[in-house]
Amino acid sequence: MIEPLLTVKNLRKTFRVGRGWRKKSVVALDNVSFHIFPGETYALVGESGSGKSTTGRSILGLTPANAGELHFAGQDLRRQSSAQRRQLRRDMQMIFQDPLSSLDPKRSVGYSIEEPLIIHGIRDGQWRKEQVAKILTRVGFTPADAGRFPHEFSGGQRQRIGIARALVLQPKLIVCDEPVSALDVSIQSQILNLLLALQREQGVAYLFISHDLSVVYHLADRIGVMYRGRIVEEAPAETLFSQARHPYTRLLLASIPPAHPWLKQTAAQVEQKEIADSGCQFDVPASGAEARCRVHHAQEFWVSEHHRVACTPR
Repeated sequence: MIEPLLTVKNLRKTFRVGRGWRKKSVVALDNVSFHIFPGETYALVGESGSGKSTTGRSILGLTPANAGELHFAGQDLRRQSSAQRRQLRRDMQMIFQDPLSSLDPKRSVGYSIEEPLIIHGIRDGQWRKEQVAKILTRVGFTPADAGRFPHEFSGGQRQRIGIARALVLQPKLIVCDEPVSALDVSIQSQILNLLLALQREQGVAYLFISHDLSVVYHLADRIGVMYRGRIVEEAPAETLFSQARHPYTRLLLASIPPAHPWLKQTAAQVEQKEIADSGCQFDVPASGAEARCRVHHAQEFWVSEHHRVACTPR
C-alpha cells in the first residue's frame, strides 16, 4: 500500500485581530485534515478568506499552525528544529499567485532560479548555471534569457519562471497558490498544461490552491472544498462534479459559468457572516438549511470510501 507523501491532521490556526480591548481571535483553520500521495494533485478550492492559502503556508512553515499534525515523507514537521526543516524544504517548494512580487526586480531571472541551489549549497557554480539553462529550456525559454530581468517578461512568462524556480531543486511537493488566477484564460491553459507535463516527467505532487473549480477540473485527482476554515467536502474530481453533496459545493458548481442574481446575493451573505460558536457555518438563505443546522455543528461523514462531507445527513 502506498503511503501518503503529506498528511495533514486537525490543523488549526487562529489570528489575533483588532486593538486593545477590541482584540479578538479569528479562526482561520478549523481542524483541517487531508493527505496527498506521491505524484498526486490535490486541489483546495473555495472563496477568498476560506483558509486555502493559510493551509499551504502552514504546511511550508511560513505561517505556523497553533495545533494539529503535519507529516511529510514520514517525518513530523511540527516537531522538527529549524535546521531539520531547512533540509526538508528542498523537497517542498511553492509557486506564488503574483510572480512579479515574488521575483527580485534587481536580480536576473537566472539568479532567481539559481538561488535555491545556492541556499542549499548544491554543487559548484558551473553546474548550477547548467541546471538553470536546462530548466529554462524546459519551461519554454532559451539559456540566454537567464540574463534578463523580471520586468522584461509578460505575466505568463514570469509565472513560468516561478515554476522553473520551484522545480530546480526537484522537490517532491509543490504548493501552487492560485498560480493562474491573475492570467488571461488562454495563458492559464498553457500554464496548466505545463504543470501537468512536468508532473508526468518528474513525479512531483501538487497542492493546488484555487477559487475556481473549473480551473482544477482537468488538473486535480482529488478536490477538497474549503469554507470558513474547514474542508466541507472532499472527493475525487469526477465524483465531486457529478455527485456533490454539500450545499456550498453545489453553490460553487452552479456558478460555472453563469452567475445568477440569487447566487451573488448568497455569496455576499456568506462573506459577511461571522463564525458562530454553534450551528453549521454554512447557514444562509437558499442553502437548504434546516432548524437543526442552526443548533448542531455539522459532523463529517463518509458518503463512500473516497467521498466525505461535513453536513448533517438528511
